Amino acid sequence: MTPNNTYLALFVGSKSSPQRLAWDALPEVERRAKERAGIAAWHAWMEQHQAAIVAAGGPLGKTKQVSAQGVQDSSNHLGGYTVIRADSHEAAARMFLDHPHFAVFPGECVEIMPVLEIPGK
Repeated sequence: MTPNNTYLALFVGSKSSPQRLAWDALPEVERRAKERAGIAAWHAWMEQHQAAIVAAGGPLGKTKQVSAQGVQDSSNHLGGYTVIRADSHEAAARMFLDHPHFAVFPGECVEIMPVLEIPGK
């Protein structure tokens, strides 16, 4: 069990995945219609799960990576995030079954992980 049963959901998708390539190949009119349907489905999902949502999160932009070598541009497959509460890790994961991120949009998956307590706190 996590502190306060809090979970981080990361929306994952590659710009070179078959789903994304098919999405990008759609005629613009069709893609825009799917975008509108996807946004409506996303809002419906958020409304359905509003009691569990701690932070709605949102889309993620370009990445900067900081290391011992300094700051540099980077990239990853993270597209967005949401923070939720659920009774268990399994229950948190089940909230995202058929999520619009991959059911409508060309995202690949949603990864759900517990937010753990900081050791020694």
